[in-house]
Amino acid sequence: MSYIDGFVLPVPKDKLGEYRKMARLGGKVWREHGALAYVECVEDDVKPGKHTSFPQSVKLKKGEVVVFAWVVYKSRKDRDRVMKKVMSDPRLQMDPKKMPFDGKRMFWGGFKPIVEM
Repeated sequence: MSYIDGFVLPVPKDKLGEYRKMARLGGKVWREHGALAYVECVEDDVKPGKHTSFPQSVKLKKGEVVVFAWVVYKSRKDRDRVMKKVMSDPRLQMDPKKMPFDGKRMFWGGFKPIVEM
């Protein structure tokens, strides 16, 4: 089975174009280093919940949208190899203060699929 990295983050609506440009570069770099798929999605039908939700998870502020993204790899071992290369790729070295989103409210993790169809 494959291995998945998932990401959820808030992006200001007025910086969505800048974020999309960064995401396209990210996708190119991840794929060049061996990721099988790279997907970035912006909220479409996401509402606050009573106990938890995507907006609550990132402390969404007025004027922001939720982005949900994932990267697919052949395996956990391959993910670790790809991630090492991606994190050292000079094309993705950015000043955190100039990022088009608040990285402090982003969260991510690695996942082992239990069903793959």
